[in-house]
Amino acid sequence: MSGKIENDNINFLFRAVLQLQDIDECYDFFEDLCTVQELKTLAQRIVVAKMLSEKSVYTDIVAATGASTATISRVNRSLQYGCDGYDKIFERLNSEDEL
Repeated sequence: MSGKIENDNINFLFRAVLQLQDIDECYDFFEDLCTVQELKTLAQRIVVAKMLSEKSVYTDIVAATGASTATISRVNRSLQYGCDGYDKIFERLNSEDEL
């Protein structure tokens, strides 16, 4: 767990997310929790991370997602020096797709 962000509020948020049982519940919860722009930003970042993990180049990522090069760079730093959170999720999604 990352000590940089850990606190009671974040623990409560993450515990709440873990209670979601299907995509419809995710839509309901996140629509209540976040603004439309916040959701779009989060979605953009995970797509950028996926494209970077697939070795896409910045110009292709900008064209596909509309993300700024600054955002792409930040996500790339997380992929290279972060907690491997993206990698864990992508592995699980790939395993799910193979079923």
